[in-house]
Amino acid sequence: MSRTETMGLAKSETLQSSSCNRLIGRSESLKRDSVMSNGGSAKVKGTLERKKSKSFKEGESYPSWLITEAPGSIAAVRREQVAAQQALRKLKIAHYGRSKSTLTNFTSSKVVPLVHPSPHPHPQRCSFITPTSDPIYVAYHDEEWGVPVHDDKTLFELLTLSGAQVGSDWTSTLRKRHDYRKAFMEFEAEAVAKISEKEMNEISTEYKIEMSKVRGIVENATKILEIKKNFGSLEKYIWGFVNHKPISTNYKFGHKIPVKTSKSESISKDMVRRGFRYVGPTVVHSFMQAAGLTNDHLLTCYRHIPCTLLSTNP
Repeated sequence: MSRTETMGLAKSETLQSSSCNRLIGRSESLKRDSVMSNGGSAKVKGTLERKKSKSFKEGESYPSWLITEAPGSIAAVRREQVAAQQALRKLKIAHYGRSKSTLTNFTSSKVVPLVHPSPHPHPQRCSFITPTSDPIYVAYHDEEWGVPVHDDKTLFELLTLSGAQVGSDWTSTLRKRHDYRKAFMEFEAEAVAKISEKEMNEISTEYKIEMSKVRGIVENATKILEIKKNFGSLEKYIWGFVNHKPISTNYKFGHKIPVKTSKSESISKDMVRRGFRYVGPTVVHSFMQAAGLTNDHLLTCYRHIPCTLLSTNP
C-alpha cells in the first residue's frame, strides 16, 4: 500500500470516528430532553390535579354560563357595580327634577328616592329648634308660636306660662302645662281671682309651683277682671298696643331675635302700673311671641309665611 493510500485510509477512519461521536452525543441529548419533558408533564399534571375544585366532578362537563353567571364571579360582580351606578344616576336625575317619568317609575324600586312625598318632610325651622329639641317644644314651635291668639283664657294662660319659664326654660314649662291648667281652673280669670290663701298653699304643694308664682297668678287674675271692666276684654287691651295687627319681623339669623323690644317695654310699663306681676320687658316679649302679637319666625323657617298670612287674614 502506498503512502498516499495509507494517508487516505487514516483520514477516512478519523471522519467516521468523528461522525459516530456526533451521533452518540445527539442521542444522549435527545434522551435528556425526553426525560425532562416527561418530568415537566408530570409536574404540570400534578398541579392541575391539585387545582381541581371539589365542586367539579371528574368526567362531567359544565356549561360556560355556570362559571360566568355564578354568584361571586367577576362577571356577576361587574354587573352589580353597573346596576348600582345606574340606580345612583336615576336617583340624581329624580332628585334634581330633570325627569318626571324617572321619578315615577323609580319610586317602586328597592331604592328610596330622595324626594319625600309630604310637603314638609324635614322642614327648616328656626335655629333654636335643633335635632335634640324635645318633641313638645318642637310641636309648640310648629303649632302655636307666632300664631295670633284672641281668646282671653288662652291669653291669660300664655301670659302665665311666659312668667313661669323665668329661671327655667320653655320645655320644662310646657311639660307642666297640664298641671297649670288643672290648678288654675283652665285659666278662667273669675274663678282664679277667688282662690284663697289656703288654696294657694295646696296648689303650691300639690303641683310643685313656687308660692310666689301662685300668688302672682291669682293677683294677675284680679287685674284681668279690672281690664275687662275698662276695655271690655283682655284681648282688646293687649292687641290695642299693636293696633290690632301683628308685628311681622324679617330676621335671617337666630341671634338677631331680641329678648325685648321698645314695644314690649312700653307694654310692660303699663301692665306694671296696673298692678300685674311677672310682666318684665323680657317676659312680655316672650308673651308677644307666644300669642302672635309678633311673628319672630326666621325668614328661613317654614312657619314664617303661614304666620304672616294669619296676620293679614285673621
